Amino acid sequence: MTTPTDLLPDPIVDLDDLVVVEDAPSSASRWSRMKATFQAMPLLVKASTIWLIFIFGGAIYGKIDDLVGQVLPLQDPFYQGSLFNEAKRLETPSTSHVLGTDNLSRDIFARVLHGGWVSLTVAMAAVLTGIIIGGLLGSYAGFRKGKRGTVIMAMIDVILAFPALILLLAIVSVWENRSLGVIALVIALLSIPPYTRVARATSLAISKREFVTAAEAIGTKPMTILLREVIPNVLPILLAYALVAAGAIIVIEGSLSFLGLSVPPPQASWGNMINEARADIRVTIMPAVWPALALTLTVLALNQVGDWMQRRAGGRSSAFS
Repeated sequence: MTTPTDLLPDPIVDLDDLVVVEDAPSSASRWSRMKATFQAMPLLVKASTIWLIFIFGGAIYGKIDDLVGQVLPLQDPFYQGSLFNEAKRLETPSTSHVLGTDNLSRDIFARVLHGGWVSLTVAMAAVLTGIIIGGLLGSYAGFRKGKRGTVIMAMIDVILAFPALILLLAIVSVWENRSLGVIALVIALLSIPPYTRVARATSLAISKREFVTAAEAIGTKPMTILLREVIPNVLPILLAYALVAAGAIIVIEGSLSFLGLSVPPPQASWGNMINEARADIRVTIMPAVWPALALTLTVLALNQVGDWMQRRAGGRSSAFS
């Protein structure tokens, strides 16, 4: 039986009034992607990732403990227990001191964590400066080309013509204030040219891709193409390169610390811990082994994860080419 409502016409729905609600990525989906990425890693890369998480977390933990006044369960890295008959010089590992004590009876484990903060701060400053400044300069020079790109790369080539380590030693030696901020700033500025070269080479290849050509064909502004198409595709390559470059930065900072040209004592860094342990190396080698082992494992882990990310980024770019 036909009702009056059946005779009414269907309501007209304006498509402009429809609102499409996209599901925001939940924390569960992000965790699933992170878990899948971790499972896809080779065993050595997984171990390297775990070590990096530990050393980064330990460095941050040690810094927080230093800022809040030693209320967290971690030894004071500057406390000399032998002055109060609470520890001995060059103690072997024990429950009180996990990695033993150095020649001034300071806890080695706490100093290794604090030394990690110095190396990782310098490395992070170099990475961020290189990606932001070097990445922008290189992407612009590779995409726009022309006179401006030539001038940018000429300046970069002039900087690269000087031996980086010698230039760094000269700048740090002349600078009277060798605080952590100064060391990080100097190394960060010298890290810009390599990132610029990597970004330029990558943007040159990306600028010939179909999606860039299509954007140019429809009249999109060059700066819009640079920001929306080129830089987002350059960034994964820069991030992969950054991990490998961070390992080299940590070695450079450790070398400066060993030579006494980085943060001054009693501030702990892996390089000056090795240098301080040289005086008693005939008695025991362990105070020098722990910071050297931390430095070596961190650089190795960064190289392994960086190489894996480069292979992964290279595979994706070839798949979509």
